[in-house]
Amino acid sequence: MDAPQVCQAMADGIRMVSPEIEIVSLPMADGGEGTLDLLLWYSDGIKKKAKVHDPLGRIIEAEYGISADKKTAFIEMATASGLGLLKADERNPLKTSTFGTGEIIKLVIEAGVENIILGIGGSATNDAGIGMAHALGWQFFDENKQNLEPIGENLMKITKIIPPQHFSVNINVSVACDVTNPLFGENGAAFVYAPQKGADAKMVTQLDAGLQNIDKIFERDFGRKLANLSGTGAAGGLGFGTMAFLNATLKEGVKLLMDFCDFDKNLKDVNLIITGEGKIDNQTLQGKLIKGITDRANKANIPIAAICGTLSVSPQELQQIGIKYATSILNSPMTLDDALKYGHEGVRNATYYLVNLLHHSKRK
Repeated sequence: MDAPQVCQAMADGIRMVSPEIEIVSLPMADGGEGTLDLLLWYSDGIKKKAKVHDPLGRIIEAEYGISADKKTAFIEMATASGLGLLKADERNPLKTSTFGTGEIIKLVIEAGVENIILGIGGSATNDAGIGMAHALGWQFFDENKQNLEPIGENLMKITKIIPPQHFSVNINVSVACDVTNPLFGENGAAFVYAPQKGADAKMVTQLDAGLQNIDKIFERDFGRKLANLSGTGAAGGLGFGTMAFLNATLKEGVKLLMDFCDFDKNLKDVNLIITGEGKIDNQTLQGKLIKGITDRANKANIPIAAICGTLSVSPQELQQIGIKYATSILNSPMTLDDALKYGHEGVRNATYYLVNLLHHSKRK
């Protein structure tokens, strides 16, 4: 089930206890898969499609979203520049570009939006965002004053950066970014992420040198040193690119979504928060979504309960992140297929058992 469906099942369980209980449903995501749909859900927005270039320059149809008031655009770079768009033997971050992501950004700016929320997970690229910038009119020249194709292998050749003359970005750009890597170096974009995008050791070294070069040229031409800032190495350096060419702000995905839905304001007069995941294990304890929710719940002194398919942590581990109660929805051994079919009923029933106990205990 997606997040709104889980919230609906929880609400159904609560209403079985009493129709008078006030329910606030806030479907959440961590900035990755599903975030675009939730942003559209909160803003009553619509999903649109545009023909753009994929990481290797082929025309594809990519999705993006626009809020109901047409003031905010929601973009996931993976729909235009993602690794999932390439076959295994096509993956080569020397040749890929974020140009298609830039085409969507240009499209929504020309449509008159005031804000862009951009998710940058799942990239196939290591171009520091020069592809995106090129789509917006930026130009990158080599020592012979030749205009360079905006791909990873050309980062090293850049000697001059020219901004667009007739296109300016006067909007607010927020980037959902859950990594803290700098642009280059042993913890940078190339060394950490390029191998999974098809780079061998020689290519990694070449790409890292290119990232160092564009940082140097950008600082020289525009007086801004960005490379060591947290998150600039995200998505093959697109974190750097959004800051450099769009003056963007990088935020943790879960925090961005929580701020968008006024999470803290919705905590007023709340007695209990119920959250959950498909599987709660050690990875969950390190995850940003559950931690983001528990941090704010604990700060507001509101108990938090978790409902899941599989519960695979100890009571002590739950206490560490501030969860007061956790349970699996499964009431008997069953196959995965049966468990999936039982999802709504299981979440509804597990919520009912918990809330019924608390409700009647409170009344007594």
